[in-house]
Amino acid sequence: MKLHINKWRSLWWSISAAIIALGITSMIISWQITSYPLRPSLDFIGGTRLLLGRDCSKTENCNKPIDINLVRDIVRQQGLGDSSIQIIADKESGKNDGLLVRTKTLDVDQRKNLQDRISAEIGSFSPNKNQIDTVGPTLGLQLFNSGIVALIVSFIGIVIYLGIRFQWDYSVFAIVAILHDLLVTVGVFSVLGLFLNMEVGSLFIVALLTITGFSVNDTVVIYDRIRENLKNQGNIPFNEIVDNAVNQSITRSVNTTLTTLMSLVAIFLFGGETLRNFALALIIGFSVGAYSSIFIASTLLAWWRERKGESNINYTPKPIDANVDNS
Repeated sequence: MKLHINKWRSLWWSISAAIIALGITSMIISWQITSYPLRPSLDFIGGTRLLLGRDCSKTENCNKPIDINLVRDIVRQQGLGDSSIQIIADKESGKNDGLLVRTKTLDVDQRKNLQDRISAEIGSFSPNKNQIDTVGPTLGLQLFNSGIVALIVSFIGIVIYLGIRFQWDYSVFAIVAILHDLLVTVGVFSVLGLFLNMEVGSLFIVALLTITGFSVNDTVVIYDRIRENLKNQGNIPFNEIVDNAVNQSITRSVNTTLTTLMSLVAIFLFGGETLRNFALALIIGFSVGAYSSIFIASTLLAWWRERKGESNINYTPKPIDANVDNS
């Protein structure tokens, strides 16, 4: 069965536009609520995070559910009314016996006082379950800036590489496909931040860089097939050349993505709390990357060549490693 992706390119573009629009809307709403388009972790904004777990081995310590409003009152009385408070599940029991408090940077006495006040109201905490992290705002800003610089440098490198290996319109639409993947991934995490309080940290930047590399690799495979087909099938319309290239490459793209996703799903399920958001970002980004390489990057290139009037021209690009025989 042959896929005629260019025939339905308006549908693929509409689906992507709708998802991206939803993500941008979520980022705008999040900005109005939290002053950030995504919910940042301590890695970026600095502050203190208290992860507290009740000690359910003590009699009647965990009989009553945690009253989040009571915790908010205690935190407000400590002059920390702008703190983020979330009830979380205990890793061992699976019950909602954990508490996550994100607040401004606290010293040792302030942390102990807050923990003691909360413990007196909702039950004592287990030292083995408690975790306290503090990150300065300067370090958080440095991490964010370094991540943005890394993304920009990678984009410049990709444009130069594709411009040399193929042609500049190939590189432009490869970048469009990458931006599509990043916007979808960021948009999904914005929605998750609004409804599930999911945070993004420094590993999220690493995930975006990884998605960038995966996306361009998948796109290069299809573009390379288009270039080969131009040499052998130059007399047929460019749209058909693109369709043929996608059909020849789609099995490879799908199989590569599925085998990678299997490992990522395992990390997401069993890799622990630290790697869960990282794995989720890669799952979303890699899935969308395979989609954009097939349905976005290739159809945009065909549309552009059609606009330039090259859709029916016998066009043979200059090969890179041509062996010239002067004999």
